[in-house]
Amino acid sequence: MLLVYSHKITPRLTYIFKHFFTRILSIEVKFTSKIEAFIAHEGLKISYTKQPLGGELFIRSSDLLFDQGIDYIDISISKWEEVPCFFQTNPTGELPFDIFAAGFYLISRYEEYLPHVKDEFERFPAEESLAFQNKFLDKPVIDIWAYKFRDILLLKFPDFETEIISKERKFEFISTIDVDIAYKYKNKGVIRTLGGFIKDLSRFDLQEIWYRSLVIIGFRKDPFDVFKRLITMHKKHDVKTIFFFLLSNYTDFDKNTSPGNLKYKLLIKNVADYFKVGIHPSYYTMKDEQKMRKEKKRLEEIVNFPINKSRQHYLRIDLPETYQKLVDIEVGEDYTMGFASYYGFRASTCTPFHFYDIDFEIQTPLKVFPYAIMDGTLKEYLNYTPKKSLDIILELAEEVKKVNGVFITLFHNESISGIGHWRGWNKLYDNMVKELSDRV
Repeated sequence: MLLVYSHKITPRLTYIFKHFFTRILSIEVKFTSKIEAFIAHEGLKISYTKQPLGGELFIRSSDLLFDQGIDYIDISISKWEEVPCFFQTNPTGELPFDIFAAGFYLISRYEEYLPHVKDEFERFPAEESLAFQNKFLDKPVIDIWAYKFRDILLLKFPDFETEIISKERKFEFISTIDVDIAYKYKNKGVIRTLGGFIKDLSRFDLQEIWYRSLVIIGFRKDPFDVFKRLITMHKKHDVKTIFFFLLSNYTDFDKNTSPGNLKYKLLIKNVADYFKVGIHPSYYTMKDEQKMRKEKKRLEEIVNFPINKSRQHYLRIDLPETYQKLVDIEVGEDYTMGFASYYGFRASTCTPFHFYDIDFEIQTPLKVFPYAIMDGTLKEYLNYTPKKSLDIILELAEEVKKVNGVFITLFHNESISGIGHWRGWNKLYDNMVKELSDRV
C-alpha cells in the first residue's frame, strides 16, 4: 500500500491520485493529513505538499488540487525527459513538475469549462485543446507520466519492487461500431424510399437506381448490412465489441431506420445476442435529458435488459451538462470522449476513468472510455488513404500498448461496407482487427 500525505485531503486530490495509482499502476493508495501517521508508516509513501517532511519521496504541490471551481490558468509547456509537462515546480528535483495537478487539468477537461470557440456542431474542437496546440494529442501522456513515476518509486523504494509491479495490467483492444444508418436502401419506409428514387432520377444516376431497386426487391444485399460479417469476424478473433444504435425520430441529423421498424428491432436483438450494445443518443440530446431518456428506454424495450453504455451522435457533448444528464438517466459508461477533427487522446489518457464534475466537485458514477481514433476523422477530416490510416491506427495502438492501456476504435457500418467514397476501408478494418487482436 502507498500512503500519501498532504496538508489537506480534497476530492480532487484523491480522484487524480487514484487514477494514477489504482487505475493505471494497480497500486493501492491511502491518504493522511496526520504527520505522525505518515512518519510511522514503514511502507511506500510520498508527500504532496509545499515542503518535504524529511527523507520521503516529495512532490511539491501547486494550488489546483486544493482550489474549487474554475479559473484561468496560464500554462507553460516544458519537457520531462522528452515528454511534455506543465505546472513546473522544481526543475532540479526528482519530479520537475506537479504531475498530479497536470493530470487533473487534462483528465477533468478543465479547459472545456473555460470560454472557447465551438465548432459548427457546438463541440469543443481539437484545435482549441492544449494537447493539440502543443503537439501531444497523439500521446496518452498521463499514462506515460504514471509509468515514469513508477520508475522513480522503484528507485526510491527498491525493497518494495514486488508490491510496485506485481499487478501490472494488460493491453486491451475494444472495437466500437456506431450504427447511424443501418441500411443504405431497405427498411426506409415508402416516403423515404420514393424520395430516394426521385433524388437519383434528378441526378440521372441510373446505376444508383439499379442498385436501389435490386436491394429493395431482395435480389441484392444492402451494402450497409455488414453485421453478420462483423459478428463472424469478431468472434473468430475474439474481439471485444460494442455496437451503438441510433433510435431517434427522423431529423436532418438523425436519418436511421425508424425505431419502430420490426426488421431494425430484429437486427438489434440479433447483434445483442453476440456483443454488448449501447444507445447512440441523437443529435439534439446534448442538452435534452427527456429525449435522451426516451431513446435509452426504446433500446431497453428492444433488448429486454438495462442499457448502461452510450455514445453521443456527432460526438456532441457539452461539459459538464451532457455528462450530468447521462448520470441522471443512469448510464454507467460513456464512449464519446474523443475529437472529430483529429485523432488521439482528448483526456490525455488511455485508461477508462470516472468523470469528475467540477461544478459540484465530486467524482461521478459515470465511467468514461476514451476512444483514440475514428474512421470519419481519418477519411473526412484529414482525407487520408486507407493505407496511411491503417499505419496511424497501428502507431496509436503501439503507444497504448507501451503503457498497457485500453485502445478503443470508432468505426461505422457504413465505412466497413467499403462502398462509394469508403472504397478500401472494409479491407482496412479487416486488417486492423487481425493486427490488433494478435497484440492482445
